Amino acid sequence: MEQKGSSVAIVDDVDDEVQDFSVDENIERGNWSGRFDFILSCLGYAVGLGNVWRFPYLCYRNGGAVFFIPYCIALFFVGVPIFFLELSLGQFTSSGPTACWKFAPLFKGIGWAMVIVSALVGIYYNMIIAWAIYYFVLSWVDIHSRGDHVPWDHCDNKTSSPFCGENFNETATANCTLNGYVIEQGICKSSYGADGTNGTIIYGIVDAKVAKSFGFSKRSPAEDYLYWQVLKTGPQGNGMGYDMDNMGKVQWELVLCLIAAWIIVAASLIKGVKSSGKVVYFTALFPYAVLIALLIRGVMLDGYYQGIEFYILNVKWERLSDVAVWKDATVQIFFSLSASWGGLIALSSYNRFHNDCLRDSLIVSLGNCLTSFFAGFVIFSYLGYLAHQLNVSVDNVAQSGVGLAFTVYPAAVTTIPASPLWAILFFLMLITLGLDSEFALVETVVTAIIDEFEGLRKKKAWVVIAVSFIFFLFGIPLCMNGGEQLLSLMDDYAGGWNVLLIAVLECTAIGWVYGTYDYFNGGHRTSSTRPGFFRFAEDIRVMLGRKNCTSCIWPAFQYWWFICWCFISPMLCLLLIIYSWYDYNENIESKKLSYGHGGQWYLLGWAFTLSVIIGFVLTTIYMFGKYHYDLSRLISPTSLWGPALPKHRKLLPYSALNNGPTITNGKKSSEVHENESLDTKF
Repeated sequence: MEQKGSSVAIVDDVDDEVQDFSVDENIERGNWSGRFDFILSCLGYAVGLGNVWRFPYLCYRNGGAVFFIPYCIALFFVGVPIFFLELSLGQFTSSGPTACWKFAPLFKGIGWAMVIVSALVGIYYNMIIAWAIYYFVLSWVDIHSRGDHVPWDHCDNKTSSPFCGENFNETATANCTLNGYVIEQGICKSSYGADGTNGTIIYGIVDAKVAKSFGFSKRSPAEDYLYWQVLKTGPQGNGMGYDMDNMGKVQWELVLCLIAAWIIVAASLIKGVKSSGKVVYFTALFPYAVLIALLIRGVMLDGYYQGIEFYILNVKWERLSDVAVWKDATVQIFFSLSASWGGLIALSSYNRFHNDCLRDSLIVSLGNCLTSFFAGFVIFSYLGYLAHQLNVSVDNVAQSGVGLAFTVYPAAVTTIPASPLWAILFFLMLITLGLDSEFALVETVVTAIIDEFEGLRKKKAWVVIAVSFIFFLFGIPLCMNGGEQLLSLMDDYAGGWNVLLIAVLECTAIGWVYGTYDYFNGGHRTSSTRPGFFRFAEDIRVMLGRKNCTSCIWPAFQYWWFICWCFISPMLCLLLIIYSWYDYNENIESKKLSYGHGGQWYLLGWAFTLSVIIGFVLTTIYMFGKYHYDLSRLISPTSLWGPALPKHRKLLPYSALNNGPTITNGKKSSEVHENESLDTKF
């Protein structure tokens, strides 16, 4: 409660652990306004496009049902511990990823590294949503203009490429030369316009094996429509299409779709968690309704069982001895939960102090994994149907990523009655899946800005608009002919082993460093030999309180979290980093040529990766200068460390903190001494 006409805020000083969602507990920062706003936002953030287009593919590639063994082990030893660590840290401090490290300012760079990752991913992730918007609008248009058909259901001689379906036929050598064409790279083509963009006419394929080695192959109508009409990447084949060496022109249809995507994001976040917390009731739950509808329709199709059998019943126990399987399982868990990207800390920072974050961590983590498992049945029922239609095995149509979402499934839809309707549902599902994750990515950046520059807190709407506009500008190159390869480059390099390193650092900070130098005896600082975990465990006990359903089990299971945060989780992340470096070195030559025949663009990818590390290093150097190179102060809590509200700070057992910042001349003492650590203040 605030007394008008006074420069001092009078706050309820009694903590009864009652959570009243009709008013904000933290008036200055704001809180989630609904009981389920936070948990649905976290679920939407964790459940993204990867659950639909990556997990099912990994499952079939790594031995079917046997993949769930390493997957579940990774969930309980890496995924859930780090997920809970970040929710606890954000909720306890009511601070975003750059402001929650006041227990040890040395680690503030972790927060900025998280923000850089979220910014990079947010830029290209919204481009994928823009593609889905393009298809969604197109499906609506086709209901009125084409009835029961979609434009990618056949090869059109006027709009399709020469490589589309029946356009790319086999031809004999004699027929090729007889008509005045030449045979090059296994295909029959005209002798002019050899750059593939100035009038080259593809007549047919002469030698399929040779042609494939040069990048020429027959495309399905859906695949051809994506690359020829939507992305406009140009002719396939080595050096013939657009890539990073030849980006081409901006495709203004995609720019309009990208504008629409950013307008949706900005409008949903413009009032902070008050607005986004309501939007997620639709965007987080609607995909489940669509997945159920798609599964019901999928199991009515011929060949569906062939796909499901391939997905889950094709068990290969010998794959458990393959290190790559364990690596895929751990990486998928880690990135599926969006751990160490900063979003979890940002979202939980708007929680009420006594929210049951342990319960929420378990619900969201398990819900995310079950969603991946369920989505696999949906996707593979349609893959089985498509394989049945093409009279091929499922492995010939199973793909991951863009290939699954924008070619395989759209191809399956074309053979189903009322195909535009099912296309609308599918692409609307992709849009909503992507938007939830995009909300959290942008919110992470916005929260970091207003936490660092508190004067902007009342102008958050303008910060949201500014961030969205800047990210849109950075996304325009993704709308060019070669933009798909740039997006692939960002996806491969922006959030890889650098995020695993962030996880190692935050486990080290919480598990070992926190509380080492700030135990007090008679007003003087003394050191402790106990790992920092035990101090944080006490913070969590206070935060969970006495009324939450998990408060009674926390003392019994806290040593499980101790083992994970201090040993298992960081060690597994380190092993993954080492394996990632080894795997990269083994395939470095092919990776160099993945984004253009020049082979130099992988350096841009490394720039994306290292920008995250540089953000951490530069911030750490700055903090050393700010604290006059005093390491003991850098790993000691500042006067600002602890819960945001005085009534919650009083609950803490370490008496030097429990009174919190005082009020002097209308200003918090912490505003005057914000960079003082406890040993200098008391």
